[in-house]
Amino acid sequence: MNGRGQGRDVFEYALLRIVPRVDRGECFNAGVVVYCRARSFVAARTHLDETKLRALDPRADVTGVRAALRAVEGVCRGGEEAGQAARDDAGRRFRWLIAPRSTVVQPGPVHTGLTADPEAEAERLLDTLVR
Repeated sequence: MNGRGQGRDVFEYALLRIVPRVDRGECFNAGVVVYCRARSFVAARTHLDETKLRALDPRADVTGVRAALRAVEGVCRGGEEAGQAARDDAGRRFRWLIAPRSTVVQPGPVHTGLTADPEAEAERLLDTLVR
């Protein structure tokens, strides 16, 4: 199997979860990272709901959380914004972003699907699972 189906390619995605207080484990979705190997595509789309964030932690660092989400988007874009990952291919950047971590912004499990347009898929997943 070549990973293609009727003009569609296999893609992977993981939700980005906000865990304002790691000790409590409460979270909500704030973004999605999409990777399509066949198209060397990796992108993140984010949306931070400040009301949810403040409900879970009234003293949350909103600016810091926004910066962390922007950093994920930067790693996906590559180039200077990606820091040490700048020279890595799309797949390596995706794998680095989905590695488990104990921070305020955490990746969820990886899911797969088929898509003809990974860019549109990222927007659809953001609308469906985050907003």
